[in-house]
Amino acid sequence: MNTTVIDHIGIAVKSIDESLKFWEATLGVKCAGRETVADQKVTTAFLPIKDSEVELLEATSPESPIAQFIEKRGEGIHHLAIRVDDLEASLAELKANGVRLIDEKPRLGAGGAMIAFIHPKAAGGILLELSQR
Repeated sequence: MNTTVIDHIGIAVKSIDESLKFWEATLGVKCAGRETVADQKVTTAFLPIKDSEVELLEATSPESPIAQFIEKRGEGIHHLAIRVDDLEASLAELKANGVRLIDEKPRLGAGGAMIAFIHPKAAGGILLELSQR
C-alpha cells in the first residue's frame, strides 16, 4: 500500500458555524467550502492547511454516525484520513492481511474523494479513513 500524505483530520462538531468562528477568526484558517453528503447524514466543511485539511463534520440527522459519536463522546476528533494512490488495491491488501474493515469497497465521500474506513479495533482504537483523490 502506498500512503502519500495525511489527507485530513475529521472533527465532529455540533455546529459548523460555531466551530468556524474559532478556526477562521482565531486561527486564520479559511473554509474552502461546505458539502452535504446525504447518505452519510452529514455536512462537512474543509479547512486546508498546506497539504492536508481539517474536516468539520456536523450531523444532519439524529441517526447520523456523527450525532451518535457526539452523544457518546462529545465533540472532538472523529477520524484520521490517509491518502493512498490506489484505494481498491489498498483494501485488497488489507483484507488479504486479515485487517478488519468497515468498508470492503470504496464509496464516494465529500469533495469527490473515494473513501473506505478501517475498523478502530484494527487500528489501535483510531477510526482510520483511506482516501483517494
